[in-house]
Amino acid sequence: MSETIRDLLDRALDAYATLAELGEDVEDEWTYVNDLSTAWRDRLDEAVTDRGHEAAPEASSVAIDRAIDEIGRIADPHRAIDWLSTYPQVVLLAIGEQP
Repeated sequence: MSETIRDLLDRALDAYATLAELGEDVEDEWTYVNDLSTAWRDRLDEAVTDRGHEAAPEASSVAIDRAIDEIGRIADPHRAIDWLSTYPQVVLLAIGEQP
């Protein structure tokens, strides 16, 4: 069975949770990090609801895996915060959605 959009977004959301946890290390930004990550999770959840059943193109899978790899290299909490809005947009574009 081929991979679905839901499969891709589940993987992307797992990685996003790790990114958000790293951003939470900046005490003064805790509320911002949680508000931002909640908003983008909601947007990604919409995509799952709308298109989760669709087969995922191989190119989308590769793009999301590369984005996951990229954010997996982030060790600086401030850089993680920067990527909290960038990463979901990359994921959405990879599956052909408007951010």
